[in-house]
Amino acid sequence: MNQGVLSRVAIPFPPTVAEERSIAEVLNDADALIDSLEQLLTKKRQIKQGAMQELLTGKRRLPGFQQSWSEVRLGDVGRTYGGLTGKGKGDFGHGASKYITFMNVMTTVRTSTEMVERVEVGPSESQNMVQPGDLLFNGSSETPEDVALCSWVENCDDGVFLNSFCFGFRPFTADRLSGLFMAYFFRGRPGRTAVSSLAQGATRYNIAKTALLQAPLCLPSLAEQQAIAEVLSSMDTEITALESRLTKARALKQAMAQALLTGHIRLVEPTA
Repeated sequence: MNQGVLSRVAIPFPPTVAEERSIAEVLNDADALIDSLEQLLTKKRQIKQGAMQELLTGKRRLPGFQQSWSEVRLGDVGRTYGGLTGKGKGDFGHGASKYITFMNVMTTVRTSTEMVERVEVGPSESQNMVQPGDLLFNGSSETPEDVALCSWVENCDDGVFLNSFCFGFRPFTADRLSGLFMAYFFRGRPGRTAVSSLAQGATRYNIAKTALLQAPLCLPSLAEQQAIAEVLSSMDTEITALESRLTKARALKQAMAQALLTGHIRLVEPTA
């Protein structure tokens, strides 16, 4: 765009400098709100990261807990199962069954019941179904640090399967592990340290289920696991609420700018 073209562009302009300044002040206030929410959100995320580092390693103990942590191997308290097998491209995107996607496992501490897709599974097929209480892991990633991220299945409908690139872990009993704690554990530094050394590959890294089952993990009692998970979950709830406020503030500012800078909406003059 050259100067000649730019000089012919018609721009809606307020009739007075006072209205210009009023519009600028309104939009500046909206920017200030967005900036404050962004700073608060960054601070809350940093606080949660620090809390995970301390609580998931036992460096900081919650009130009432003094029992020593013990070494646990997942293979002693549960078993793994694989995702969908024998499926081709034509089996996906339709059908009566649902499956939990790879990104669902990668990005959520609690497995989302909405991030599922359709798949065709015949009644005679031998496939593993996901159950409430399961832990889901991605079996591969582009970096060793992102292998075996964990997602906890809090709720799940009948007839839901797991994508082919992930695997599940099902505890033998419900009295040894808190699923939500384990999801935080494997997403925090202790879990990342435990599994990154097990990842194998060059351009894409994989982890063997047998290796994960035998990895020694230092864990607290079930009661302390549940208490830690509750603290971290509350932090996540607060962060999610802030993210929602920030999204709404950005959308509102965009709508205000569109309306005020075109004259579709006029500001009300202050009364004496």
